[in-house]
Amino acid sequence: MNFCRLFLIWVLILVPSATEAAQTRASFPQTKQSDPTPRTLPDNLPARDFARLIRELSEAGGSFYSDNLLSNETSYLHIIDKLKLLGASGGAYIGVGPEQNFTYIANVRPRIAFIIDIRHMAVIQHLMYKAIFHLSPDRAKFLSRLLSRPLIKGKAPAAGASLNDLLVYFNSTAPDEKFFAANLAEFRRLIQEDFQYQLAELEQKDLEYILRSFKNDGLSMTYQWNGNYLTGYFPTLKEVIVATDLNGKQGNFLASNEDFNIVRNLQRKNLIIPITGNFAGQKALAAVGDYLRKYELTVSVFYLSNVEQYLFEDGVFADFARNVGKLPVNEQSLFIRSVLSRFEHPALLPGHQFATLLQRIPIFLKDYDEGRYRHYSSLINTNYIAAGQK
Repeated sequence: MNFCRLFLIWVLILVPSATEAAQTRASFPQTKQSDPTPRTLPDNLPARDFARLIRELSEAGGSFYSDNLLSNETSYLHIIDKLKLLGASGGAYIGVGPEQNFTYIANVRPRIAFIIDIRHMAVIQHLMYKAIFHLSPDRAKFLSRLLSRPLIKGKAPAAGASLNDLLVYFNSTAPDEKFFAANLAEFRRLIQEDFQYQLAELEQKDLEYILRSFKNDGLSMTYQWNGNYLTGYFPTLKEVIVATDLNGKQGNFLASNEDFNIVRNLQRKNLIIPITGNFAGQKALAAVGDYLRKYELTVSVFYLSNVEQYLFEDGVFADFARNVGKLPVNEQSLFIRSVLSRFEHPALLPGHQFATLLQRIPIFLKDYDEGRYRHYSSLINTNYIAAGQK
């Protein structure tokens, strides 16, 4: 046997085949390769990505006792100072419901925000708000389009007018049907062409219904329950807008140009994304968590309203807690929670139907794992942070 043949046999014996090598690699822990995908959230999301996220992160919707076109929580500003004191800023914001989210967003100043609501109509309402923000460079024009009340030359307040002056004008100005129709058509065009979200026939009807509700009732509009307006019980739109914090300071997102522009800029960058989802569902909340991890973002604030009350009543609170466990959080991450007056919470203040509370999300997860939340009452009375708490 010559040297060349001997060398070839030696190589075949000692060098494993490609298949054997692959099997050998698979049997040992591998060093994780760096992900070439950029980890920085874009400063602006393309419209196609905005529309895609609405579709891909959403899950099947459901019903609720109210159309919930307007907040009914007059205590929503009570925790603003505490939010800032606890360092709730940046990161990602998650919320539920209508316009109160804009006030929290203006104060938290997140990189990105997701509004998750079981009612698909909420997505349409937030697309309407987005269109209004895009078309309105100032607060006067925003309220004008929302309420279908034109700005009359020589009578309308200036762009920098105080909140009270704006409300005086719109409270005394009649709605205009032609202005309403023009706005509705422009909103439809903007949503479908610029935002690239195609409205189905029912969604177009929902859009008209929402805008007409604001047109018909204006600043006297109230929270709607089972198709009826219960005046004298729920706060009006005007009362929600002029609500104050514990120091008597107005703090709605429409109270200052600065706060208004923070929200408007995020809207124009396609970074406030409404999706249809159930907090206890199988997809939406977990999908948001996956998206945030992709860009190495943590949740700074999660506004819950009083959704947990209904999750307990429906027997699905455990599913919600598991979903929260799938979100990227840190020690500063906070819940904002609203508690109805009938639960007689010690933090409830006179003249308000809700108490607004905070809680650290990691503490919530720890308490849940320890079995401390056997019912809704134990949840709202365990390790909460009240607005005036030292």
